[in-house]
Amino acid sequence: MFVIDKQKNEVYSLPAKEINVENARSVSSPLAHKILNLLSKEPMYPIDVAKSLKVHEQKIYYHIRNLKKAGIIKIVRKETKQGATANFYALTEPAFVIKFKNFETTSKIGQIRNESEFLEPFIKDGKMDSLIIVGSPDPHGPDKARSRDGYYGMDLALFLGTFLNYVPKFNVKLDTEVRDEDFNNNLILIGGPVVNKVVEKVNSKLPIRFEDGNIKSTISNETYPQDECGLIVKAKSPLTKDKFVLVVAGKRFSGTRAAIIAFLKDFKKITNGNIHNPSIKAKVVEGIDLDSDGIIDDIEFRE
Repeated sequence: MFVIDKQKNEVYSLPAKEINVENARSVSSPLAHKILNLLSKEPMYPIDVAKSLKVHEQKIYYHIRNLKKAGIIKIVRKETKQGATANFYALTEPAFVIKFKNFETTSKIGQIRNESEFLEPFIKDGKMDSLIIVGSPDPHGPDKARSRDGYYGMDLALFLGTFLNYVPKFNVKLDTEVRDEDFNNNLILIGGPVVNKVVEKVNSKLPIRFEDGNIKSTISNETYPQDECGLIVKAKSPLTKDKFVLVVAGKRFSGTRAAIIAFLKDFKKITNGNIHNPSIKAKVVEGIDLDSDGIIDDIEFRE
């Protein structure tokens, strides 16, 4: 849920959580307001909250217990202080709503739009929850490859942006900048294994993957040798449990462009899954140069 405020020509939004009237009582006191204002800025230990507000810590703990019970704050980390475990608290969401009637439909789709199930968990509740990794444009890897896919990846990023209601720092890295801890994220990977070394790490586990310089489908057992062919695969991450990867890549940059055009022109077909097994979210597309200017501008789905 989001609360939205339109001021002049700008639209502002915050993630929000619905609470009932009984739970709202926990925020009714001035001291509770002050505590929540502090916790909205950074996670804090109750004793530090007491020091900051110059209030006895027992009063702070009283409100902390009530706010946690109401689901308004939560423990976000624990630390050991003087031999004891210290809980650090933060807001569960930056805004809260009491709803007195059911929601009504709106025609303002451009401002309020639910993300497709296909894009979960990369985008969840209108928020980006993934790291985008593109191949470096500098020579790297044993082939000294340079990626041109980042240029086309801008179109994909703009497409994903239309599904965001709340825009934090956009998290994009080159494959040469990735460190082991980055694999703990959901990953959107742009470019094939030659130019994107993270794709090389996950490639062998994908239902449609790169083999011997071609695209190979383990679903249909078909091989696609064309340079203009690309793949779109959503799968569980082989790098981290409970995370996913979304690979958008081609044999060459023209194939990657074709895969990205598929998002822009026929996203619904992508969400339908593979034609041979719709439960597998994996597609092969081939780019077409409709106006014969040497640039891919349309696509066909091969499977």
